[in-house]
Amino acid sequence: MAHLHDSIRAINSSVVTIYDDVAYDKDGQIVQYDMAQAQAKLVELQAAEAQAEQAAKDAKASALAKLSALGLTANEVKALLG
Repeated sequence: MAHLHDSIRAINSSVVTIYDDVAYDKDGQIVQYDMAQAQAKLVELQAAEAQAEQAAKDAKASALAKLSALGLTANEVKALLG
């Protein structure tokens, strides 16, 4: 799951370290960022993760349906998937 630190790094590529809510660059200098923008990016990253998880579930369900349509039994499908 994406965290606030991930979103801070996503909106400012010079950030390499974050302690609490203070971001630093490679030289240890404080990097200013917009907290509202970071929180909006966090929502975006979390939505993308949720979408990817759902796509993986949908792909698995589709594959299982196709295997069943080929005539494999539930036990045969389980044997294939482990």
